[in-house]
Amino acid sequence: MVKRTLLKLPYSTRTFSSELFKFVPKHNEVRQDEIDVVKRFIDESNKILILTGAGISTESGIPDYRSEEVGLYARTNHKPIQYQEFLKNASSRQRYWARNFVGWDTFSRRQPNAIHFSIKNLEHNLNKVTSVVTQNVDNLHFKAGSEKVIELHGSAYRVICLQCNSSYNRHYIQEELKKLNPSMLESTTMIRPDGDVDIPLEAVKTFKPPFCEACNGILKPDIIFFGDNVPKTRVEDIRKAVSSSDSLLILGTSLTVFSSYRIVLQASEENKKMALINIGPTRADNLVYLKISARCGDILPRIC
Repeated sequence: MVKRTLLKLPYSTRTFSSELFKFVPKHNEVRQDEIDVVKRFIDESNKILILTGAGISTESGIPDYRSEEVGLYARTNHKPIQYQEFLKNASSRQRYWARNFVGWDTFSRRQPNAIHFSIKNLEHNLNKVTSVVTQNVDNLHFKAGSEKVIELHGSAYRVICLQCNSSYNRHYIQEELKKLNPSMLESTTMIRPDGDVDIPLEAVKTFKPPFCEACNGILKPDIIFFGDNVPKTRVEDIRKAVSSSDSLLILGTSLTVFSSYRIVLQASEENKKMALINIGPTRADNLVYLKISARCGDILPRIC
């Protein structure tokens, strides 16, 4: 029998902060029978692969891209930078790094919420989790204490050189950027899921972007930009993780991006049990064994 351990959460799941929850879409109150059926799914699983999306980080005050009314695309005309644009255009890299520099302080101070701690509890205390595959680049799973994490789209907390593959901590790069741009505004209240915020064009024109200390090559956050491909080794690691699991728990994602949707397709082909919790419809609604349209933070902390 698995020993249940009470996890002390940093805040009540019933207490809403208007600031933290302003990016959570409208949703229905979860029913007890919905909580019960998710609990049964978890209890009957021994090797769960958890797939998470931006919908679990909205409760930490980080917006997603596609939610109605509160998602980034619904509120602005912002489009994330394309991979080829970053590679080929020095002025695009300058603009990206200037905006990322200003947005980093607010983005990096975001903390995990009850969902992240519940997932950590499933892994460490209940020994139910084989892997956590996250589409998010916000590092919140690691901040919560999860260890078996595969970052599908990379991490905003790492910076890589595109020429010699040197790797840097993003906090270190921030300090170097401060030295290069001592008169630049260092923070903003704006936040976006990729840390790319709006700043005046005049500020962009004078900004000095970072370069690799080893070879003077182009530095880029270790994030899969739009138009880029997930590394083959990472795809293979995820494929193996799906095969070694007995079930798939999908949290807070519409699965619009194929890199995450193919995980569900593989699990379906291998006849894995699948449960999905997300506010609104998803690409996999007709593939999963169980779909609950609700806020993840209303369900998982009450179970784990």
